[in-house]
Amino acid sequence: MKLRIFNVQVFQPLRRPVSESAAVSGVIIWVYDPPEDSVVVRMLTQVPVQFKDIEAYRSIVGDQVIQTLKEKAEPLKGARVVHINSTAYGGGVAEMLYTTVPLMRSLGLEAEWQVIQGDQDFFTVTKFLHNSLQGMEIPTTREMREKYLHIVKENALNFQGDYDFVVVHDPQPCAMLEFLERAKRKRGRWIWRCHIDTTFAQDDAWDFLLPFINRYDAAIFTKDDYIKTPLEVGKVAFITPSIDPLSPKNMIPEPEVQRFIINRYGVDINRPIILQVSRFDPWKDPLGAVDTYRMAKKEFPQVQLVFLASMASDDPEGWHYYEKTSNYAGEDPDIFLLSNLQGIGNLEVSAFQAASTVVLQKSLREGFGLTVTEAMWKGKPVVAGKVGGILLQIDDGLNGFLVENPVESAERVVKLLGDEKIRERVGAAAHRKVQEKFLCTRKLQDYLDLFLSLN
Repeated sequence: MKLRIFNVQVFQPLRRPVSESAAVSGVIIWVYDPPEDSVVVRMLTQVPVQFKDIEAYRSIVGDQVIQTLKEKAEPLKGARVVHINSTAYGGGVAEMLYTTVPLMRSLGLEAEWQVIQGDQDFFTVTKFLHNSLQGMEIPTTREMREKYLHIVKENALNFQGDYDFVVVHDPQPCAMLEFLERAKRKRGRWIWRCHIDTTFAQDDAWDFLLPFINRYDAAIFTKDDYIKTPLEVGKVAFITPSIDPLSPKNMIPEPEVQRFIINRYGVDINRPIILQVSRFDPWKDPLGAVDTYRMAKKEFPQVQLVFLASMASDDPEGWHYYEKTSNYAGEDPDIFLLSNLQGIGNLEVSAFQAASTVVLQKSLREGFGLTVTEAMWKGKPVVAGKVGGILLQIDDGLNGFLVENPVESAERVVKLLGDEKIRERVGAAAHRKVQEKFLCTRKLQDYLDLFLSLN
């Protein structure tokens, strides 16, 4: 395999001014020269999931919700379902599948989860494609397209099994159906699920993906304005992501456990904590989060800033932004950059969310933002970017605060740090919103409705 590289200057084409910290520059694009003879065989791998019983959720969501799910699932019992994505850990898609797949099984569907295989160059290309679909000015070169199609074709032609429903998540495996139809091997109904905010997608990236999307029997988006141009799919559904209230990440640890975990990482639980949980990613604006903290620290010198991240296998860009954030934070002893590589898992995330004073999600683009949902479920006040799927969650001033820049973000954070009553009021309203709209049982019903409509 031969790889050539070149540098490009990239700036985010936002419709509003952003801080210097939001700019992205010096990005390296890997350009693919296809090998003359490839001997690599890429096959999707099965992801094991733990057993979950839908009955366990009855005390949280009520009898009527469970009864409705069982009634809707009855005609689908025995239906074979497979979810396909690009990674088994890191990010909201994988988190949701660890709940969605076993709950489908609990309702009588034969559900599975498979992950496509690719090399580092493929995931670099797909991350640039992901960023371009979210509006970043990155060219989708011929070589990048060839690399993408080469790896997806290998996965597609080694895809095994007959399924009634195939749910393909996000751009990485999107073109699989193209190659299976060419080989006359398509079986069942195929659904493409877009989890990202494509409102401002660059034309060349969207136009590249569009013919592959149009081959699907259905497409799922989080919001209707994420559809950049009309689709030719048989059916379009709008389903918001959700959290699992019984997952370790969403069950609040006892106070002594919180204290033990937080002290272990050198954070002082007795001082105010601003927390952001997200990948190190330009769209999460980690530098803007640092700016917010620095302005708030002038009013509250004791405040600390904690980043929690998961370094995912399909996100090689994460290391670049980790280093960029670390350099920007400098030697400040009250800024903590923590990740799964330092033992941060679901329990640790839950402990930090429960113990935080204010949760920040300084996103510039956001397909939905499950970390917002998680914090709201724990009754925490969230200050978040006024973008994408966050707008579906936060009603500004009622159950959280929406902001457009670090100055506004710092103003809201300072207000919350200084008023415990506001924190409690906003946090209680946030919990109620998640209870009503964003639990996994609701999303499960949405999937069942879609399957029934296609069946």
